[in-house]
Amino acid sequence: MNRQIKRFFPLLLAALFLSVSLIDTVAHARAGGGSRSLGSRGTRSYSRPASPITQPPPSRPQQYIPPAPPIYQPQPAAGGFFRSMAGGIAGGLLGGMLFRSMGFGGMGGSGMGYGGGGGGIGLFEILLLAGIAYLIYRFIKKSRENSSDSSFAQNSYQSTVTPISQGYQQPPAEVNDVESGLAQIRQYDAYFDENRFNDLIMDNFFKIQGAWMNRNLATAYDILTDEMRRIFQTDIDRLLRDKQINRLENIAVRKVEVVEAWQESGQDFITSLIYANLLDYTTDEAGTILSGSKSDPIKFEEYWTFTRPAGNNTWRLSAIDQK
Repeated sequence: MNRQIKRFFPLLLAALFLSVSLIDTVAHARAGGGSRSLGSRGTRSYSRPASPITQPPPSRPQQYIPPAPPIYQPQPAAGGFFRSMAGGIAGGLLGGMLFRSMGFGGMGGSGMGYGGGGGGIGLFEILLLAGIAYLIYRFIKKSRENSSDSSFAQNSYQSTVTPISQGYQQPPAEVNDVESGLAQIRQYDAYFDENRFNDLIMDNFFKIQGAWMNRNLATAYDILTDEMRRIFQTDIDRLLRDKQINRLENIAVRKVEVVEAWQESGQDFITSLIYANLLDYTTDEAGTILSGSKSDPIKFEEYWTFTRPAGNNTWRLSAIDQK
């Protein structure tokens, strides 16, 4: 058993060394590339950069609610039927009385009223007609009162209903951390412009990648913090020692967006999301490709943080975080 362990131990060490070498090669592709994050973001160094906000969140739409139906739907007055029936009864009685008064009376031709002789309208008929007329009057009056009450109730209900567009109140707008941070920066630099800053980030990005590929930080010395210069120089020294060149070609920056802006301890900080694609491969000094691809471009998103003393001073790269 011990002989088998001793036999496979050198193979295990070789495999481990090879895997570490591959990880090291991938981790140091392009300046600040790979899976690592480096540098300092002040007090925010141990927190992930904020997600990009390309546009403000949509406000809640005002919903349309159709008006509610009235509480009471007035029905067509039913008095027509009763008025017709009452009118028919009254007409029949009146006709009968007229016929009697003209000598065509019933009951064997003898008048039933108190008028004697030829007959006529008696007291009973008069009271009956008066009662019918009074009932018709009361019915019509009650129908009109109900109709006016229902109309008043409907108008009162509609007047108390508040339209949804008037009763709805827009929720207070959320505080934009980027805008508040940029406003603080402008207090010490009135000429600060976000668009010009994005252009500056693109220029610095190309300048730093060029210095990295040339394995010489002289052209990017003034736009790096002391910490970032030490980190990059350590990686470049490793490339020089291994006689390797990390080649970056066809770099295209597709988007630069400010995602965080703040001040602390007299320093301005801005973190920007950089979305780009490029050809990223490593060769030896003779040109033989060791890793990466010379034909397949890669896309990447990284957060680059720049800092400066508050005011109109030079921005320097202080951190790179992987998205």
